[in-house]
Amino acid sequence: MPDPGRRGPDLQELIGRIALGDQDAFSRLYDAVAGPVLGLVRRVLRDPAQSEEVAQEVLLEVWRTAARYRPEHGNVMPWVMAIAHHRAVDRVRSAQAAADRDRRAAAAAHTTAFDEVAEHVEGRLEREQVRHCLKTLTELQRESLTLAYYNGYTYPQVADVLGAPLGTVKTRMRDALIRMRDCLGVGT
Repeated sequence: MPDPGRRGPDLQELIGRIALGDQDAFSRLYDAVAGPVLGLVRRVLRDPAQSEEVAQEVLLEVWRTAARYRPEHGNVMPWVMAIAHHRAVDRVRSAQAAADRDRRAAAAAHTTAFDEVAEHVEGRLEREQVRHCLKTLTELQRESLTLAYYNGYTYPQVADVLGAPLGTVKTRMRDALIRMRDCLGVGT
């Protein structure tokens, strides 16, 4: 258990010694800041393995850039934590960019399967044939079918919209369906 009366190492003194290549000073600084660095990086990345990797990169960067530390710009710990935060955010952005690239590459590489093309063409031909057959109907038959089958109206609603008796609408729709069946060749 740490001694509550004992102060931690003077990080500013250690960073100055690290700038001169003192490995013992780096070891002491490492012991003092590795935990907080790992904690910050883990909060950003949420992946333990990547967090450890980024924390190591941060401490390596501290070793390499110790000579650039300027005490007039702030204390050592916030400087180290700023490096850690920047590295973690860079890793998140890098991972997001890679995922976006992969998605774009997969979308570009996607080729439409033959069955999808055939289905699309078949559906288009069927729609054209239905349009052709609808043109062979009387106006009342076409309007009745359109309201019932494309707009979801009930027979009484179709009769109200067209201002025609319900019996007439039913007869016209029956006749229209027979003509559509014959035109489309259904059931033959």
